[in-house]
Amino acid sequence: MPKRSATEVLTSTSQPVPKAAKVSQNGPRRDNLVPDEAGEFEDEWEDEFSDEEVVEQPEDDEENEDGMDVDEVLPAIEEEDAPAPTSDVFIPGKHKLEPGEEMEPDDSVYLMRHTLLVDWSCLSFDILRDNLGDERQRYPATAYLVTGSQAATGKDNEVLVIKTSSLHRTQKDGDDSDSDDDDNDDDLDEDPVVESRSIPHKGGVNRIRAQPLPPSSQLPPVSQPYYVASWSETGKVHIWDVRPLIESLDVPGYSVDKRRTQTPVYTVNNHGRTEGFAMDWAMTNSSLRLITGDNDSKIYLTTSSPSGFNTAPQPFTSHTSSVEDLQWSPAQVTIFASCSADSTVKIWDIRTKGRTSAASIDSAHESDVNVISWNKSQDYLLLSGGDEGGLKIWDLRNIKTPGAAPVSFDWHKGPITSVEWHPTDNTAFAASGADNQISLWDVSVEPDDDEMGGTGGTPEQEVPAQLLFSHYQRDTKEVHWHPQIPGTVFSTAYDGFDIFKTISL
Repeated sequence: MPKRSATEVLTSTSQPVPKAAKVSQNGPRRDNLVPDEAGEFEDEWEDEFSDEEVVEQPEDDEENEDGMDVDEVLPAIEEEDAPAPTSDVFIPGKHKLEPGEEMEPDDSVYLMRHTLLVDWSCLSFDILRDNLGDERQRYPATAYLVTGSQAATGKDNEVLVIKTSSLHRTQKDGDDSDSDDDDNDDDLDEDPVVESRSIPHKGGVNRIRAQPLPPSSQLPPVSQPYYVASWSETGKVHIWDVRPLIESLDVPGYSVDKRRTQTPVYTVNNHGRTEGFAMDWAMTNSSLRLITGDNDSKIYLTTSSPSGFNTAPQPFTSHTSSVEDLQWSPAQVTIFASCSADSTVKIWDIRTKGRTSAASIDSAHESDVNVISWNKSQDYLLLSGGDEGGLKIWDLRNIKTPGAAPVSFDWHKGPITSVEWHPTDNTAFAASGADNQISLWDVSVEPDDDEMGGTGGTPEQEVPAQLLFSHYQRDTKEVHWHPQIPGTVFSTAYDGFDIFKTISL
């Protein structure tokens, strides 16, 4: 990833506009200019002289034929009367939306941006791997998601497998629509096509995760399962096989066996009636492992075998408050990390007989530690997000060293709701917060010489050099990178999903 200046993020922020204004899908327009047929802008106040007319100009200090002084009729415009340019960059925490204003996206900084509306809010989702290939760059794109609803009544909830296709590149003002490349469909700016299949779900879905598949792998055959786990507000963790639902989205006329799809393959009942949010899968050579954490500070391990799934009766118990998030180590199959409302981050080894943590980062954040993410290629780096809005990167090699401080960022002005390292770039990560922001970061970026130590109070000096992009989405809950479409971000919020790719990555 190339080095970038901190000022790049300033072109990425959305701008406040009156709520009554129509949000343009192609960036801001200059309404006082009218393009002619040749694409040039006409001046509505242009003098109406034909090309054949010759207009004699009065000599200096002389009056015209009507005895009128031109300077009196059209006084000179003084340059100092022109309004000084002002910065319209919206900086969260410094600027506030006025009553009746909302944010408008600046599509000039997006390669692709789409919004998907849903019937009910979804707190969590995961991206399903597909057979369309890795490192995909062409448009239109296709992606598969699994999510769960938060309906008004428990009986109306469902797990949804969603196929989004026709994800075209976003058009921008100034794009040449008369391109000679008639076969290039990348520039079409159409609404995506959304198809879905559903599974009835008892209770709202607090969190949902799909089993991991090896990188560059194909989906398992239809006869083999593709497991998804859902954390229900009823205190149950259900495991579903969604492979037939994916097939039914791709094969016309495919008949889904409801006995296979609408009944859980397995249910974790060990949490009793205590609900939770923390959950993560791991894959070993011989089995799948699922860890789940609840609001009573307990963590349970469920393991697959040829005969099915089984949950160990003894929980992992070292936290003193609710377990907020869990992450398996990407390098060691017996190690996982947890974070909690008790302000700690803990490291565990499932081989420990006492089911207690092997290491602990006490007071990792000022209050609740909401989310964590383990770097896939540099497995000693763990990212955490706290209730105070802070983001911290921990070097697990030094957590037992007194005075060892993490790399920290304090950009967000609300609790962090989601964090995730980039799947292939070990210096980039995404975060979302209750301040309606999704932020994209690159920790390898260093400030330019003229951006260090400034005291002028300009927007550039208020933005961390490592912050590449800020995307506005109201009440964002969770964010994920697509593992097969580089740089593409998916997020879920109060009113639906956003899918975007920026020019910054």
